Amino acid sequence: MKSRARSGGGDSRLSVRKTKVEKDPNKPKRPPTAFFVFMEEFRKDYKEKHPNVKQVSVIGKAGGDMWKSLSDAEKAPYVSKAEKLKVEYTKKMDAYNNKQSGGGPTLSGDSDKSKSEGDE
Repeated sequence: MKSRARSGGGDSRLSVRKTKVEKDPNKPKRPPTAFFVFMEEFRKDYKEKHPNVKQVSVIGKAGGDMWKSLSDAEKAPYVSKAEKLKVEYTKKMDAYNNKQSGGGPTLSGDSDKSKSEGDE
């Protein structure tokens, strides 16, 4: 009897996964962290210096070791770039969420505030 319950649970999980896979292609991608901003630059430099190395794991390990050895001052440009990308992402997500909800760009929010201020 337990085996039937397990097999039934497996079928429902598969159907849940199928519906979960559908994503909106218009949704903005999440911004990279400071480490990934660093790795983008590091990969280019590493491939120029070591053109024979094709393994992703080797490049990733070398990049991770390099990142760990950097001081906070050396990481600062990557952190600031990541923060700028995050700010852009939040603006894009706000616009995306406004489109999804069907509302305009915060005009409805301002009108609600003015109505509540008039009541007080």
